[in-house]
Amino acid sequence: MTESRLTFHVVGDGPVGQTIRLALAAAQHIPSDKLDADLIVLAIPGEELATTIDGYAKAGIWNAGQLVAHTSPDFGYSILEPATKAGAIPLAIHPAMRFTGTSIDLPRLRDARIAVAAPKIALPIAQALAIEIGGEPVVIAEEARAAYAEAFSVASDFSAMVVSQAIGLLEAAGVENARDIIGPVVKSSVDRALADGHIGLDPDDVEVGE
Repeated sequence: MTESRLTFHVVGDGPVGQTIRLALAAAQHIPSDKLDADLIVLAIPGEELATTIDGYAKAGIWNAGQLVAHTSPDFGYSILEPATKAGAIPLAIHPAMRFTGTSIDLPRLRDARIAVAAPKIALPIAQALAIEIGGEPVVIAEEARAAYAEAFSVASDFSAMVVSQAIGLLEAAGVENARDIIGPVVKSSVDRALADGHIGLDPDDVEVGE
């Protein structure tokens, strides 16, 4: 990103915040316990963003030239407007993965696509940060953010629900090693779906086991 290292402060101690903190430190940026760091990352739930950003603005936390990023899939950089008005540079950086809170998150982050958004002049900064924490940046326009958030939710939440239901059906029937049976099915089905891309389907035309 730049030859100089940034001081950074991550708000949020959940799996996302912990992993981002480790990734930035691995990129030789400097952790800080202060909110006047060069880079502030808001790794908090999307429903808490607006209140937190506005509260920090009223408290005079944001500084001119400071980089302020959030990691929510639901919003682009526009939600950071209160920080922008104070002269901060707004960035949206969302790793498109599900965090587990375990040691596998950091390696997975290095293989993830990272949805980035920022004002045009600051977009290279968002892209560089995504690369520095190990992922590949993908630019999501503000007007496409709702579609991105919905796609992410469908891919993660719905797929997890279906897998859980399939495992439950086998376990209820007394089948042992249900996860070992379902795992390869899920992986091969996902690989096929990714290879085929989007295909409009009529539910009445779908045959189970096809």
